[in-house]
Formats: sequence, C-alpha cells, structure tokens
Amino acid sequence: MDSDVLAAMARWPDVPDAYGWLSLDARGRWRLHPEGDALAGGPGVSISNPGILAFIARNYGHDEQGRWFFQNGPQRVFVRLDAAPLILRQADEAGRLATHTDRPVTRVERWALDAGGRLYAATEHGPGMVEDRYLPGVLELMRTAAGRPLLEDPPGWLADPGTTAAHAPETVLYPAVNKAAIPLVPLREPASTAFGYIERPAPPT
Repeated sequence: MDSDVLAAMARWPDVPDAYGWLSLDARGRWRLHPEGDALAGGPGVSISNPGILAFIARNYGHDEQGRWFFQNGPQRVFVRLDAAPLILRQADEAGRLATHTDRPVTRVERWALDAGGRLYAATEHGPGMVEDRYLPGVLELMRTAAGRPLLEDPPGWLADPGTTAAHAPETVLYPAVNKAAIPLVPLREPASTAFGYIERPAPPT
C-alpha cells in the first residue's frame, strides 16, 4: 500500500498548486487521491508510512483565506477537510490534548458544540475538532465556572444540542489545557464559517 502511495505522489501535477489530491478525515487520517478526485468526494487511499506522515505533518499550514495545505517544496497541495483542519486527541491520562500532527495544545480560546455532538476548539495551532473516540473523556474532564463537572450540571442546550433557541455561552474549565474558564457555545452555523477555514479548496476559475 505504501508503495502505491509513493507512486501516486510521484504523479502529482508539476504545477505551483495542486487541488483534489489530498484529504484529512474526521479521525485525523491523511488520504491520498491518485485520481485527483478529492473535491468530487472520492475516498482516496490511506497513508500509513511513518516517514510520509511526518513529512506532511511538518509542512502542514494554511493561508490567509483559511485554506489548509501541505507544502511540498515549492508546491502547495491543498487539503479537503472532512471535519476540521486539526483533529484533537487526548495525549495522556491527564487529558492533555495534541493535534493529529503531534503538536501539543497548550491554549484553547473557545469551545463550540454543534447539533451533531461534535466538539470544536480554537487552539493556538488553528481550529480543531475533538476526535469522536476522545470526546467522552474531554467532556468528562470539563468543569463549570463553579467547579462542578459539566456533565453533572449541563446547560439546557448541551442536553439538547439540536435545539434552535438562543442561549448564553457556558463558561467552562478544561484543567489539562487552560487554567482559566473559557466560553463553550452552541454552534448554530457550519464550523468552517465559525472558525474561518475552507473545507474544499478549489482552483481559481
């Protein structure tokens, strides 16, 4: 499989920018699209080679428009984002967070929970979504401003994330990252709009 990935990478267009060749799924897995079909929703081929993964992680960034890309020498390979630019995981039993690119998260400015139960965060590295298998652990460690476990004293909208009524943000503490309480808000718009990133960067027309 890794030899197939390397062969596909060798066929990337020899142009300054490439679109439709790379995607990031909701579990932080990079997928290569040998047919350039990422923008059309193609599933792609999972990348597992540690060297390639480390190379992509070191060279992953974004532009002022909120388009995320892998910098491959002089070429930018823009990424289709299936969930968020960064996928967040608990890195240890204390609940410290790290991105899917293995960068420790030391600051979260705000949290947002959407109607589907997906938890997003504005971190110092960019917008991220907590990977689904770590979500229960993250919510379990959150505390209200009064110091109570959030899941024992949730705001009404957290108990029913799909409600359309307007609610004031909850202020929560996640001790493994922040020493002060920060807002947790219900997300009523697409995460890409709320956090300023482009899910499917497309070539200029």
